[in-house]
Amino acid sequence: MVAILIMLAFSVFVAFFLPFEAKKPAEEEKSPKYKAQMKKLWQVAQTAMKEHKPSRAEKALLTILKFDEKNAAAYNRLGILYAKSKKFDEAVECFEIAQSLDNNPASIHNAGLIYLETGAYEKAEMAFKQAIELEGDVPARYMALAKTEEKLGSTKKAIEALENAYELDPSVSTLRQILAIYENSGDTEAMAATTARIEEQIAKDNLSKKKKQTRKVAPAKPTKRVIRAK
Repeated sequence: MVAILIMLAFSVFVAFFLPFEAKKPAEEEKSPKYKAQMKKLWQVAQTAMKEHKPSRAEKALLTILKFDEKNAAAYNRLGILYAKSKKFDEAVECFEIAQSLDNNPASIHNAGLIYLETGAYEKAEMAFKQAIELEGDVPARYMALAKTEEKLGSTKKAIEALENAYELDPSVSTLRQILAIYENSGDTEAMAATTARIEEQIAKDNLSKKKKQTRKVAPAKPTKRVIRAK
């Protein structure tokens, strides 16, 4: 539960409900006054998230959507808000609407996280794969897919997803997740090979840190003294 909610926690929203005037024609909605109101709402949103005021955040986001019903970003953030409050049905609905308005991999990924949390593993798998098709260079997408494949009992697919994540971002933590899968399956040969990879990666990381620490700034070249004839 905590891991899923942490993965969802990457946006900030509103803090206070600001009344809007009655909706105006599209031409007037884009007026400087309208833009200023919308900007203020988003700024309030950020403050609300920092102050942990979900009810105010919800009101402000709903206000944004009232006057801009095709605002995919607002739907996505409202979905995150609902997910944190464990209102999973509402969260999925918001993510799906956001995705229909703007084919954004983040919205699809977020919906996948809710599916994963609620046990809809087949839907989660489809969502993560779709997000990867749209944006395949984000390690978190593959990490989430790996968790889903584990739940579905697809060990091979889970390892494949983790290997893709490792290729994008070589990290010891990813290798350790791969090792854990092999340990659960009792594959001693793969366990030994993965343990060796972990040790090798740790050595690489330590060497990299050492190089950064010992790297010295090149000394400045001495300035030549110019002697002028008197």
